[in-house]
Parts: sequence; structure tokens; C-alpha cells
Amino acid sequence: MSKWAAEKALVLETARRMVEKGLVIGKAGNVSMRLSGRRSLLAITPTSRYYDSLTPEDIPVIDFRCRAVEGNLPPSSEADLHVGVYQRRPSVNAVIHTHSPYATVLAVARLEIPPIVEDQVVFLGGEVKVARYAASGTRELAANAVEALGEQNAVLLAGHGAIGVGRSLREALAVGELLEKTAMVYFGTTLLGRANPLSAEAIAAAQQAFSRLQQSPDL
Repeated sequence: MSKWAAEKALVLETARRMVEKGLVIGKAGNVSMRLSGRRSLLAITPTSRYYDSLTPEDIPVIDFRCRAVEGNLPPSSEADLHVGVYQRRPSVNAVIHTHSPYATVLAVARLEIPPIVEDQVVFLGGEVKVARYAASGTRELAANAVEALGEQNAVLLAGHGAIGVGRSLREALAVGELLEKTAMVYFGTTLLGRANPLSAEAIAAAQQAFSRLQQSPDL
């Protein structure tokens, strides 16, 4: 049995929950987790596989050069995207890539989400930017996504979908859900003509809460 069996099981469980929650359909999306004790290794979902057909043993382990360390299946075609986030953000231990409907609508429209609700700022970090378009699976996409993500917890990928990050898979999945909710709120309020941003004071207070959360243990 793999010494990373528990982490690989968590990656697969999170991928299945993404499907259940409607954040992806079929084989879409991908999930990874930085491995404890080996900061330059990650367990990541394999490419083009239905998650309900996999077992934890099918989850590949790769290094930061996307080379196989363990497993017989090829890793996600977006492995460079995950590696790029981990290299830029040492505190991030989990990444999910989603194609949820409202977030994808905004990604296709190239519309950033301004800070409109408090929980968006507290848990995502503020406005959600749109990364410049690049083809799926390319290093250019990875570089664009990491640049637009900055120190926030979510970013939209132009013409594609979104990514969410966290200190754990549970947190990253919650980020993906909150991003979709926020995108839906922004879409709806824009249709009503009243997508009012938070005040400068409210944004500052929520960003302080975000900073405190990033420094606290993930529970």
C-alpha cells in the first residue's frame, strides 16, 4: 500500500464531491493535494477518467516537474497549473479546478467579480480576477492563472472555468462552492442593474478577517 494512501483517498473523495455538487460534469476538472512531509510532491487526479470508476490507488503522485513518482495512470493535463500554484503559494496545500456554470459564464464573458458580498472578501480575499486566455494544459495557462490569482483564493480562467485553493482539500472545495455562489449573485444582481460593491470600510474590515484566517490553523 502507498505511504500516501490517505492523501490519495482524500483527493479522490474531493473529486467525487465536485461532481456531486455540480462544480464539474463527467471527467472534467481536477484536484490535487500537496503531500505532507514532501513539499515538492503532489497527489493529483488522472487525466480523462470518470471519478466514480477510480480507486485511491489510481491517483498518481508527481513531482514539481510533473514526473511520475507513483501510479500507472497519467496525471491531469492541467498538472502544470497545480504545480505553478504550489510553487508561488507555499501556504497552499490543495487546488481544485472547476467548470461550475455561473463561474464559467463570467470566465467566458471575461468579467471580474468586484467585492460585492462580505463572505467573498473574507474567504476568497476580495475581487475575483480573470486570468488571460491560454489553451488548456499549457504552461502559459499556468503562468496566467498564477499571476491573476496573486494572494487570493480563487481566480477565473478566461474561456474555461475557475480554480480555488486552500490549506486543505476541504477548504479548497469550500472556496469552489463559494466562488460559484458569488458568481451567481453577481450575475443576478447585474441583470437587476444593482450589482453594488461593498463600501471601502466594509472591504477593509473583511480583508482584515481574510488575513487573520490565512494565519490561523485550517480546521
